[in-house]
Amino acid sequence: MKPIWIVDDDQSIRFVLEKALMREELPTRSFTNAREVLAALESANDDQGPQILVSDIRMPGGSGLDLLNKVKEKHPGLPVIIMTAFSDLDSAVSAFQGGAFEYLPKPFDLPKAIELIRRAVEESQREEVAEERMNGAPEMLGQAPAMQDVFRAIGRLSQSNVTVMITGESGSGKELVARALHKHSPRANGPFVAINTAAIPKDLLESELFGHERGAFTGAQTMRRGRFEQADGGTLFLDEIGDMPFDLQTRLLRVLSDGHFYRVGGHNAVKANVRVIAATHQDLEQRVKEGAFREDLFHRLNVIRLRLPALRERREDIPMLARHFLQQSARQLGVEPKRISDAALARLTTFAFPGNVRQLENICHWLTVMAPAQLIEPKDLPPEVVPVAGESLAARTVPEQAARPEEPFVAMPAAPSATEAGAGNWEAGLEAEAMALLAAGRHDVWDTLNKRFESRLILTALANTRGRRIEAAQKLGIGRNTITRKIQELGLE
Repeated sequence: MKPIWIVDDDQSIRFVLEKALMREELPTRSFTNAREVLAALESANDDQGPQILVSDIRMPGGSGLDLLNKVKEKHPGLPVIIMTAFSDLDSAVSAFQGGAFEYLPKPFDLPKAIELIRRAVEESQREEVAEERMNGAPEMLGQAPAMQDVFRAIGRLSQSNVTVMITGESGSGKELVARALHKHSPRANGPFVAINTAAIPKDLLESELFGHERGAFTGAQTMRRGRFEQADGGTLFLDEIGDMPFDLQTRLLRVLSDGHFYRVGGHNAVKANVRVIAATHQDLEQRVKEGAFREDLFHRLNVIRLRLPALRERREDIPMLARHFLQQSARQLGVEPKRISDAALARLTTFAFPGNVRQLENICHWLTVMAPAQLIEPKDLPPEVVPVAGESLAARTVPEQAARPEEPFVAMPAAPSATEAGAGNWEAGLEAEAMALLAAGRHDVWDTLNKRFESRLILTALANTRGRRIEAAQKLGIGRNTITRKIQELGLE
């Protein structure tokens, strides 16, 4: 494993962290100031760089915040933990705005500091696995005529810098198409920067897109480059463009017109050479009629429109995609790939897939974890795919949780109540239990259900590991101090 880099001018802090991390069998490398770190980063190759960076905020020769900004420019995926005095709240806020993984208040509790560093290491390793999967896997799969049309369009646009609008339902793979357009374009050696305009609060979106100058608003202690500057020479992917606030649409139109913009709080125009690819699942023409989307911006973005088919429109691709995702999930989890029977594939191909390809990927991840045998049969498919008596298969929809890529849907044991015992799955039981408590006028529903959920999760993990707490914590993805504290808080001793 790559070392954890510690940056602090206080020799005692470095010594304490080094010894504690050594006991955890985590390698370290220490520095006294930001200049040394930047020089080491410049000369290090991929295998010699840090796994994570832990930096003090106030040091001679450059602050931790300045170091954070410079590191994030060249290594955006590197988790950075900022150490700061408790009274230095503004610095903590700036650290988060600059992309810090977490901040560690001084004086710190050593076990908590090690637990935080361990969590950052695990996050870094997950990111590395995800990057390897993205680099090693085919860009896109599809034999259906509708997908072949998409592939041909990508080929025709490969040598063009024209603006592209990608439309399609959520989960249909719009970002994959955007990445393919970038990879096969003259800008392939430049950065690919993606931003989901619907996922960022309105008051932060302007700064995310265009950056801000120091002092532009409370907490803006350093200048920050926005996504347009980060994508200079490459491609900027604006996902869910239909949700962009109306006033920001005007600023975006100006950038698309002449390539110039101003950082928030800035007075000097900045020019960025960026190809914009936009995507939406909404009907933008209707949004224009409703006055929610600028017509001139719509025409500026809609130079070339590329529509992605829903998965139900390309059912012949489902068997190939399912086998691919089962292989991918097995590699990710380090287990033997499972095979899927023709009968189970036939059942999958008749399912409506409201969550599209993303939903199929999550179902295959669920099957890799939950299917009892190496050969997946129809009875092993998750509840949302296997209909109950009197219910049509097309009516089944995957739970909202399963449609989100960052949270693969894995069925959990339900809490032991009569309501949940009759439920079709644990989420339906949870909803029914919450409704019952709310109807009873309870005001502690959140705490009550959270305690039951955490208790059942921890007890199940302990049963799986025969009571070994450290192993249970590792399997749950939490620290050993966390599971000990939870056992005490929940009365599970």
